[in-house]
Amino acid sequence: MKKVLAGVGVVLVAYLAVWPVAIDPVAWNAPDDQGYTGPFSQNQQLSQINRIELNGDIGPEDLAVDQKGRVYFSLLSGDIKFLDETGQIKDWVNTGGRPLGIEFDQQGNLLVADAFKGLLSVSPEGKVTTLVDSIDGEAIKYADDVDVAANGNIYFSDASSKFHAQVHGTYEASLLDINEHGGHGRIIEYNPKTKVATVLARDINFANGVALSHDEQYVLFNETGTYRVLRLALMGERRGTVEVVIDNLPGFPDNIARGNHGVYWLGLVSPRSKPLDMMSNSPGLRKMTQRLPAFMRPQAQNFGHIVAINDAGEVVFNLQDPLGMYGQTTGAFEVGDKLYVSSLHETALGVTQNINLKPGKTLNVNQDR
Repeated sequence: MKKVLAGVGVVLVAYLAVWPVAIDPVAWNAPDDQGYTGPFSQNQQLSQINRIELNGDIGPEDLAVDQKGRVYFSLLSGDIKFLDETGQIKDWVNTGGRPLGIEFDQQGNLLVADAFKGLLSVSPEGKVTTLVDSIDGEAIKYADDVDVAANGNIYFSDASSKFHAQVHGTYEASLLDINEHGGHGRIIEYNPKTKVATVLARDINFANGVALSHDEQYVLFNETGTYRVLRLALMGERRGTVEVVIDNLPGFPDNIARGNHGVYWLGLVSPRSKPLDMMSNSPGLRKMTQRLPAFMRPQAQNFGHIVAINDAGEVVFNLQDPLGMYGQTTGAFEVGDKLYVSSLHETALGVTQNINLKPGKTLNVNQDR
């Protein structure tokens, strides 16, 4: 019996040491996690958020509003649906992939960062057209978020040029890319007039949410794997220059969207993982962790957290749901006096009502719809 147990132990050690895995981790030094302190002090302002149940649909990843004020949302099933003027959920289109970031252009077309298919455009009539599915001969493997400038230029993220979202699944591919920390993300500019796509920034550790600055001089984007928001200059001699807006966030940033009064709404999909941070400078341990069963590896936690920052990177609003009543929050979008909240895996949209969104004012979440 002892020989059998010893043999099993040898096989297990050998498996954890040498079994091939998809990642080739890169050493880095994670910043010390300050946790929920200072501008991120823990609260329960989102714990009484209203839920708009989606009747079996999952994962309302991002939100957009059309010229009629109707709220659209992208779903795990490939569907894009909307709330009509009475608040009823209406079917619209299915992209045949996994739509993530969405944004309307000036002509009423819905731009879609589809993780499986690339950058798409959906006409008001529901016709789906592929705008970009490769660049410089390399496939777009994980289109993630999108925004559009007043001049029509489109900016979108390819979260990982290594881990294909359709091959691994969007969630699983994100975990692989973040664990590897190999800098496979890109920010891409697409000119619809010339039909030319250009990589503006690369070597990003999971390039996620994208939002133009209020003056459109920059595009802000989230580097999820490094817990920070970066700013990429679009104009003049500084074009292509990247600088930090805010770093050492207490969670993994997902989407970012322009709000009113000069703020940007940022969704933190999960608190940071202490084991992952501790292993940041130990590629071998991270590779060994990848050989463990999935349930034993670091996973997203069911914690709701939305913040708003300004151009200086200062935290203006900090709304949390540590109870996970509406968890794995990906972002938020202002519509009048409401704040709609999206999620990675929830079966509902989140919405607050009767809130004062002017910076410097007390934000009061009213649970009455």
